[in-house]
Amino acid sequence: MKPEFFIAQRLTDASAGKVSLSRPFVRISTVAVALSLSVMIIAVGVMVGFKKEITEKTIGFGSHIQMVNYDSNISFETHPIPSTLEFLPDIQSIKGVRHIQTFALKPGIIKTDTEIQGVVLKGVSNDFDWSFFEKNLWDGTILALSDSTASNGAMISKTIAQLLKLQVDDTFDMFFVQEPPRVRRFTVTGIYDSQMAEFDKLFVIGDIRHIQRLNGWAPNQITGFELLIDDFKKIYEVTDEVELITLSHFLDDGSRLKVLNIMQKYPQIFDWLGLQDLNVIVLLVLVLAVAGINMISGLLIIILERTNMIGLLKALGAENRLMRNIFLIQSGHIIAKGLFWGNLIGLTVAFLQIHFGLIKLDPENYFLSTVPIDINLLHIILLNIGTFLLTLMMLLVPSMVIAKISPDKTIKFE
Repeated sequence: MKPEFFIAQRLTDASAGKVSLSRPFVRISTVAVALSLSVMIIAVGVMVGFKKEITEKTIGFGSHIQMVNYDSNISFETHPIPSTLEFLPDIQSIKGVRHIQTFALKPGIIKTDTEIQGVVLKGVSNDFDWSFFEKNLWDGTILALSDSTASNGAMISKTIAQLLKLQVDDTFDMFFVQEPPRVRRFTVTGIYDSQMAEFDKLFVIGDIRHIQRLNGWAPNQITGFELLIDDFKKIYEVTDEVELITLSHFLDDGSRLKVLNIMQKYPQIFDWLGLQDLNVIVLLVLVLAVAGINMISGLLIIILERTNMIGLLKALGAENRLMRNIFLIQSGHIIAKGLFWGNLIGLTVAFLQIHFGLIKLDPENYFLSTVPIDINLLHIILLNIGTFLLTLMMLLVPSMVIAKISPDKTIKFE
C-alpha cells in the first residue's frame, strides 16, 4: 500500500473515533454532498420523466410523423389524398418506421340538452394503433370498428365527458357546419384521460367512414397517414427519408404530400420542454457549487487541524505532492460516503413518487396530475462519477495551501 493511502486511512479512522475540530465540518461536507446528489438525481429524473410523458401523450394524438396533402392549411378542414399510394411500401421499408395508419379530421360541435362544445372528430380505421388510448382508458372500452359498416361509437375524453355530463353508453349529437349542415349521432363507448387539456378538450375518436361520407369523399380518400417510429431521437432523420421519397412523386391531381413531424407540428410544446433542460443544467451547477464549497471548507479545516502532522512529515522528507494526495484521498472518502447517502435518499424519494405519486400537479398547467420521474441507470452512474470527479477537482486549489506550511514553524516541542 502506498504511504499516502495508508496515512489517509489512519486519519479517517482517527477522525471517526474521537472528537476533533474537523469532525463537525466533515459531517457537514458529507451531508452537503449527499443532499446535492439526491437533488440532482431527482431533478434529472423529473426532467427525463416529464419530457417522456409529455412527448408520449403528444405523439398519442398526432403520431411521430404525418403525411398530408401539401395544400392542407392549419385548419381541420383538409384536402383528401388517396389511401393507396404506389410508394407507400418504400416508406414502410424505411429503417425505424414501425407502423403506418390512416386518419381523417373534421371539426364539429357537440350539443346536448344543456351544453355545447366545439371539437374535432378524428376518424380512424382498422389499422389504427390503440396502445395509447388503451393506456389512458378511464372508463368503457376501446372503439370497435367493423369491416362492413360504419360504427356509431365514439371515444371522448374525461374532460369532454365532465363538460357535457356524458357517460359510457350515452348518446350525443355532433353538428357539422357545411352546406348543407349535417348531424351525426354517436354513442360513447369509451372515455380516455390523457390529462393533456389542450388535446382532451379537442379530440373525439370515431370511425373514418363518417368523415368520408360527410365530405363526399370516396372510400379510399383520407386526410393523411400517421407514421410511428421506433426511436424518437431519430425523428428528423426518418422525416428526411420520408420527405425524400414523397417529393419525387405526384398525386393524381398533380399535388404533392407534405411531411410534418410532431416537433414541427407542435413546436410550442417541444420548445417549452427544451427550456426544462436549461433549468436542470442551472440547478446541477448550483448544487455542485454548494457541495464543492462545503468540501473546500471542510478540507481547509482538516488541513489546519493537521498542521503539526504536516510539518513533522515534511521534516522527515515528505514532499508536498505526497501530503496533498493524503488529504485528497481523505476527501475522496468523505465524498464517497456522501454519494452513498445521496443515492439512498434520491432513489428512495424517486421510488415513493413513482409508486405513490406523493407530489401532485395541476393538469391544466403541467398536463400531468403527479410529478413524473424516470430513473435511468446510466444517468445515475454519470451523476455519481461526475459529482465525485468535479468535487475532487475543486479541492485541488485549496489543497495547495499545504505547500506554504513550513516544518520549522509548525512543529511544537512539548
